[in-house]
Amino acid sequence: MGDAAIAAVGLSVRYGSLEALRDVDLRVERGEVVALLGPNGAGKTTCVETLLGYRRPTEGRATVLGLDPVADHAALVPRLGAMLQQGGVWPAMRAGEALRLVASYYDDPEDPDRLVERLDLGSCASRTWRRLSGGEQQRLSLAIALLPRPEALFLDEPTAGVDPVGRRVIRDVIADARHRGAAVLLTTHDLADVEAAADRAVVLHEGRVRADGSVAELTKGGTTFESRPGLDLASVTAAVGAAVAEGPPGTYRVGRTLDAAATAALATALGSLGAPLDALRQGTTLEERYLAIVGPPGAPSPSSATPSAP
Repeated sequence: MGDAAIAAVGLSVRYGSLEALRDVDLRVERGEVVALLGPNGAGKTTCVETLLGYRRPTEGRATVLGLDPVADHAALVPRLGAMLQQGGVWPAMRAGEALRLVASYYDDPEDPDRLVERLDLGSCASRTWRRLSGGEQQRLSLAIALLPRPEALFLDEPTAGVDPVGRRVIRDVIADARHRGAAVLLTTHDLADVEAAADRAVVLHEGRVRADGSVAELTKGGTTFESRPGLDLASVTAAVGAAVAEGPPGTYRVGRTLDAAATAALATALGSLGAPLDALRQGTTLEERYLAIVGPPGAPSPSSATPSAP
């Protein structure tokens, strides 16, 4: 396991014949934010719950802060912060009361009033959980997760249902936790969260790790440009010396990064076809890379793929 704050080696979890996680290796260092990505059913929540000690792995091993999440659960809990998809707050409890109650469970908690201010909860501190908006509930759940001054912080979809201002606040709080040296494992469907907050992304699909790297590493390579739909792809491919594919209409993907000479050849080839060269971009977007790994909605599952490095 080394000295990683959060680590899994060969982690597998099965529910009967369903294998939710298969041979997952994962590391999160202190002072690092790792985003765990994947479609619904990919195994993200199972992975987080296993690392938190709520599920026992079928095979493999997990450690958090050097401890076994199941065997050492009581010793580990005071050092962790966890924000799961359900807030776990009694619906009739006021937001401020919930913070003070949970703070009383710890020997040296974060100041609840400071968290109210930091997460902009002042206007709802006297309202009950059931009367909070979805975004307010998310921010309160995050505040509760921060109360123990966690060394390891687990955040499951922290910005779901949160408005743009609230998302910015949550991202800033995640950055603060990293700067304090906490290890942060973040699951999200919002790729903007990953680009804004994560040092590294791990893509899960069908319970397996399909890619692991920084956003820059995952999105390097290839070229995208826009032009008239329906170009003669054979002539463009011949000009740039790499495969060119169209999709969606008018957007083209080249299978390699183009240098100055190849870019000039592309412009010449398009000119001969009476087509413009627009929006040339080296590299790929995180969304494009993600969809290449897990497949677009409704597409056959790329189950034959192997775990990929950047």
